[in-house]
Amino acid sequence: MMSVLETTRAFDGAHAALAARLAGVASSLFPDRPVLLADAGERAAGDQPAISVQRGAVPGIELAGAGARLTYDDARSPGSLAALIALMCGRRAPVAADPASLSVLALADRIARADIPVLIAGPTGTGKEVVSRFIHDRSPRAGRPFVAVNCAAIPETMLEALLFGHQKGAFTGANAAGEGFFRAADGGTLLLDEIAEMPLALQAKLLRALQEGEVVPVGATKPIKIDVRIIACANRDLPQEVEEGRFRADLYYRLNVFPVALAALCERPADIAPLAFSMVLRHAAKGRPVPWIADEALAMLEAHGWPGNIRELENVIRRALVLAGTERAIGAQHIVFDRPARLVTTAAEPAAVAPVEPTAASKLAGIVQLSEARAILETLDACGGRRTEAARQLGISERTLRYRLASYREAGLLAAGAR
Repeated sequence: MMSVLETTRAFDGAHAALAARLAGVASSLFPDRPVLLADAGERAAGDQPAISVQRGAVPGIELAGAGARLTYDDARSPGSLAALIALMCGRRAPVAADPASLSVLALADRIARADIPVLIAGPTGTGKEVVSRFIHDRSPRAGRPFVAVNCAAIPETMLEALLFGHQKGAFTGANAAGEGFFRAADGGTLLLDEIAEMPLALQAKLLRALQEGEVVPVGATKPIKIDVRIIACANRDLPQEVEEGRFRADLYYRLNVFPVALAALCERPADIAPLAFSMVLRHAAKGRPVPWIADEALAMLEAHGWPGNIRELENVIRRALVLAGTERAIGAQHIVFDRPARLVTTAAEPAAVAPVEPTAASKLAGIVQLSEARAILETLDACGGRRTEAARQLGISERTLRYRLASYREAGLLAAGAR
């Protein structure tokens, strides 16, 4: 597929400054369809979707069928290039402008053509599933299924049957046979998200499935051949998990044929503005003009630390759209960040728990959660931060302990970065 600038007839002249800025990005972006950049009023050849570009006093975006019209007031403003990139990428293609992200996409495009396992590492909310789907869409398997499985979201007792399938009557409640995710993805790609959460016993069965290219459904005795490309994602340090005995070394090396690392959003600031415009396009109310993001609002976004990465940015943009209402632009006054992260000043200092003053209106669930959080954190401190030992003393699994700590962070009870 040709890049955007190769499909352009003569995108220069009045738009030369914008085209020059775009040239450094377009060669690494791979939209899911060719796009023609044209002056306002020009028509695309045939049914080819177009983005018409014009200069005007008031910047804005107008969607029209498969195409769009971009009006910019200053080709050098942060919003002009960011909005154009967001329009180019559409809904499914990764949105990127930072050199680090563009290099990852260029690498992913090359990996897509080689039918090998891929291991994508990076913090939660950095776009690992988006890159996984990009690899699938650019691969020879693009016409076959893409199946994504979150290994942390499925109970351990059900994960084996859901992955490998089961026969009727294999366990209580199995009133019919199930094909499982491996067979559902046959010929295509299977994404195993949060692979580090998979129990050790199941890791051994996964390793055999990858080595032999076959699965044995629960309750069956004969293997079934499969043809599936595996992409695994992890938000934890898998080499460290291997060293500490929580992840099988042989499975790690089977998956780690080609590692890809995604950085936190704060480490790729040039992606923030295009991602923000992409989310405006995704969440703006239908039937209304698409709001522009003012330069002062973009400056606020780029200065933020984004502990929640892209998911937090999406929250902020959706909130800004509500606050802006029918206004034509999102300004600084509409940008409201999530709860600021609290810092732990020293490593020896106990994990900070947000002070809560119970009142008559306090819900019992909230009080119980706070008491539980304090008990867990005190046990962790007593164990020197060793989660395995803390989980044993608390009488819960280490997986449950990790869920508890993650829920405390989301609820604002636990300091960012603690434990």
